Amino acid sequence: MRSDSVKTGMQQAPHRSLFNALGMTKEELERPLVGIVSSHNEIVPGHMNLDKIVEAVKIGVAMAGGTPVVFPAIAVCDGIAMGHIGMKYSLVTRDLICDSTEAMAMAHGFDALVMVPNCDKNVPGLLMAAARLNIPTIFVSGGPMLAGHVHGQKRSLSSMFEAVGSYAAGKMTAEDVEEFENKVCPTCGSCSGMYTANSMNCLTEVLGMGLRGNGTIPAVYSERIKLAKHAGMKIMELYEKNIRPRDIMTEEAFMNALTVDMALGCSTNSMLHLPAIAHEAGVELNVDIANHISAKTPNLCHLAPAGPTYMEDLNEAGGVYAVMNELNKKNLLHTDCITATGKTVGENIAGCVNRNPEVIRTIDNPYSTTGGIAVLKGNLAPDSGVVKRSAVAPEMLKHEGPARVFDCEEDAIAAIKEGKIVAGDVVVIRYEGPKGGPGMREMLNPTSAIAGMGLGSSVALITDGRFSGASRGASIGHVSPEAAVGGPIALVEEGDIIKIDINANTLDMDVSEEELARRRANWKPRQPKVTTGYLARYASMVTSGNRGAILEIPQQ
Repeated sequence: MRSDSVKTGMQQAPHRSLFNALGMTKEELERPLVGIVSSHNEIVPGHMNLDKIVEAVKIGVAMAGGTPVVFPAIAVCDGIAMGHIGMKYSLVTRDLICDSTEAMAMAHGFDALVMVPNCDKNVPGLLMAAARLNIPTIFVSGGPMLAGHVHGQKRSLSSMFEAVGSYAAGKMTAEDVEEFENKVCPTCGSCSGMYTANSMNCLTEVLGMGLRGNGTIPAVYSERIKLAKHAGMKIMELYEKNIRPRDIMTEEAFMNALTVDMALGCSTNSMLHLPAIAHEAGVELNVDIANHISAKTPNLCHLAPAGPTYMEDLNEAGGVYAVMNELNKKNLLHTDCITATGKTVGENIAGCVNRNPEVIRTIDNPYSTTGGIAVLKGNLAPDSGVVKRSAVAPEMLKHEGPARVFDCEEDAIAAIKEGKIVAGDVVVIRYEGPKGGPGMREMLNPTSAIAGMGLGSSVALITDGRFSGASRGASIGHVSPEAAVGGPIALVEEGDIIKIDINANTLDMDVSEEELARRRANWKPRQPKVTTGYLARYASMVTSGNRGAILEIPQQ
């Protein structure tokens, strides 16, 4: 056992004295030590129930012969952090979570781990840690929130942000907004649409690191408690068989994740997180392959914000495994991959029935024959830009319009709410990338303002920042290279004609190479927005969005 290094032999007598101080018995020390990484806190709605999940995991571990030991991981609520300096601290926590989990696991000699995340950066951060540590690990999340109900219609957090835009446009009263405010988020859990948290929890199932239902069983269902107990029991089987994260998260498993991502219509943030997780697993995942996979993968789900269905509906329809079984009818998955169930993907999904073809379209009747995400390239994004194609109005799949250029999110929001953005415009928000932000803020406020003002099917938004999974419309993020390093997005001028063709995977500005060369020669780097603390260190080490915004030690 790895834990022998902290509990067995004469040299470890001092260590055992400290375990005695914890109240541990000799019998507990003779068992494998299983670290339970708890993301519980009292500020994130998706994490307020994790104490119950953790207690259930502890029961499962003990039932199966392990000794459970809980330690914490931090979490930021992206919704509460949205639209102010707090959003600079969202993506950057992914690496803090990974690094601190590595430190705790290595310092205390754990034999196995159960990760208990739920929201946006905890899931990828802990998946990165699992891949890096490569000791037997399983995931069980806190589960999605139930949808809210307003005037007889299901609603979610994206509806709330768009309500603010509708109020600014004079389409809703303050009383209307307050009603939404009180009803759209009715329970604990990760927000109820196919936003980033739920995207990553679903993809954890696909990667093979969580049990069936991990991504879809609602947070308030007792079934979620049972799932946690089973995860606690299953980790002991993985320990006994020495099945480790890198055995599970192979190149083929990541191809499966990208395929199901396309079918589900996941958040564009998955294109940021999957390469970062793969990097830790020793797998090179270039986002360019996304278009190849998208070309052969039908989009089967239109969950909010792309459509009127929610995570609870996906769960009732059969969940992620039912989606995978539909895809497997056309042999789109690698079914021999081993998973945390101890079985292969093929064994897991066999016989998983699609109970509602309105929620999960059949393989022969998809929403579209191509996947939910597209990677765009062109002279505006030589490396890449990413868009959630399944959430784009058909008339915006090809768009041409004048650039309205802003050097920060706040200036763009002010212009939108003051009515300065009109149909046909292309809003460009730059210097919000991983380095330039720093921290690559989400642009949910401007996209929601655009949608709320009725411009969602006539205005595009392009940024070197990123988008919440709650964003919809022609919202193109992760534009690389970013403005802070002199990428072409830094050279766009007010009124330049921007050409978007999502079906052709292109993103260009109608500016000659000679003119771009002139602008490039005159461009000067901006002074860093932050020069002290963690954000400054992060900015000095972070790579571009197309590489997953991973951290690298700067070359001297």
